[in-house]
Amino acid sequence: MALPDGVRRVALAVEYHGAGFHGFQQQEAGVPTVQASLQLALSQVANEPITIACAGRTDASVHATHQIVHFDTRAQRSVKAWTAGVNANLPSGVSVKWAAEVPAAFHARFSARDRTYRYIIFNSPFRPALMADQLTWCKEPLDIELMQAGAKHLLGEHNFNAFRAAQCQARHPNREIKRIDLARRGNLIVMEISANAFLHHMVRNIAGVLMRVGKGWSEPAWVAEVLASQDRTKAAETAAPYGLYLVHVAYPELFEIPNMPPGPCFLAEKLGDFGR
Repeated sequence: MALPDGVRRVALAVEYHGAGFHGFQQQEAGVPTVQASLQLALSQVANEPITIACAGRTDASVHATHQIVHFDTRAQRSVKAWTAGVNANLPSGVSVKWAAEVPAAFHARFSARDRTYRYIIFNSPFRPALMADQLTWCKEPLDIELMQAGAKHLLGEHNFNAFRAAQCQARHPNREIKRIDLARRGNLIVMEISANAFLHHMVRNIAGVLMRVGKGWSEPAWVAEVLASQDRTKAAETAAPYGLYLVHVAYPELFEIPNMPPGPCFLAEKLGDFGR
């Protein structure tokens, strides 16, 4: 695929605090979304209308440390303009971390091979007063060994109908989960999950099921029963969005999209380090 003469394709890595937005995807006028904020800031720098495509459309109150977007433009701007210049026009809850021109064959969504999310749980009898919209509070004690035992039943390619929202618009429910890891430090528990793609609410529904297992309310083998049922009503309630972060999107090396620390900034780069 070739771009029209004079048009170039630019990719950005974006971080955002989702609590102030009604999700990533642009909606009707006046509804704050990450896409609308980015497109407005980019259009001001480019001096032309800009429309972006993203790697994953996160829900309201869901965060990202490594969302990837791309757009096409006739504007000739420096990397500094696409980073510092755009950031100067963005609200405080959104920040561009990296920018580069990419080949016409690159697509933020369709070129992605894997996506990784982190779900962060504040496990304490008392609700957090700080960062309450960046963590999911669970007051019952959680056993992460039980949660990890339950998670192993989800590895591989399966029909994840039991873990997707009723309003999910995906054409089919099959997804491949490549890794689910859990780690604890103090009151914080982190679930890190990588898959080729995710269904609507899939990560939050998995978190809800694994938290039920971690509380001791269901056995780890129950996770396999939920998966096999292909019935959303057999699973636990959808976990809250506040602790969910899109932290990495993997692409073929030829596109040279950088690997950044997954974040968020208050976590160790690797869960192995976090869990020590």
